[in-house]
Amino acid sequence: MQTPVPPVIKVIIPAFNEADSISHVIADIPEFVDEVIVVSNNSTDNTELNAENAGATVLLESQKGYGYACLRGMDYVSKQENKPDIIVFLDGDYSDYPEEMSKIVNPIIHENIDFVVGGRVSKWREKGSMTLPQIFGNKLATTLMTLFFNSRFTDLGPFRAIKYEKLLQLKMEDKTYGWTVEMQLKALRQNFSYAEVPVHYKNRIGVSKVSGTIKGAIFAGVKILGWIFKYSFK
Repeated sequence: MQTPVPPVIKVIIPAFNEADSISHVIADIPEFVDEVIVVSNNSTDNTELNAENAGATVLLESQKGYGYACLRGMDYVSKQENKPDIIVFLDGDYSDYPEEMSKIVNPIIHENIDFVVGGRVSKWREKGSMTLPQIFGNKLATTLMTLFFNSRFTDLGPFRAIKYEKLLQLKMEDKTYGWTVEMQLKALRQNFSYAEVPVHYKNRIGVSKVSGTIKGAIFAGVKILGWIFKYSFK
């Protein structure tokens, strides 16, 4: 009997000034991952050096924005001769648990699910790891997604995996705070099969560039709601 060929999995990590955390993130990524791609989003510290020393491929994206960094990683992958089967997105602040990646990719590998989001359930969330604006924003966004799209999502968690061919079909475009919700909304609109699996979540290393500032929280909220209402009236 022929042994199944394991899927090619690549991880994209957007990172802005995550010098203290990035090596920890990379070290905890399982060995089944074929390539770890860290996209330095105009970092001014040792993020790039530390990521390279930890064994990652390091890319540079000068335009600030989470989406800009993710798109830079996707552009790099698109130019490779051997395309991946699965892309995993993961934050560089060590708030996620990279060792839980098998939980994220297994529904794709074993159940042929198109798209999987790691849900940061409250019982597995370290105290203080999500701010009140984050918790409220997630609840509001996912409630609206349920109302308008009959969605089963409970979180906009950044730890997620998707079939590479499906990721291309989404034609992602958001450059900043709306990246995660854009992906989920487009997956819903295109009737992708999807799952949400519970994951642990801990206090990040360093200060959040989004939820840690009033400006960041407001802009993120506006972007997320903007995407939801844009797709609600299409």
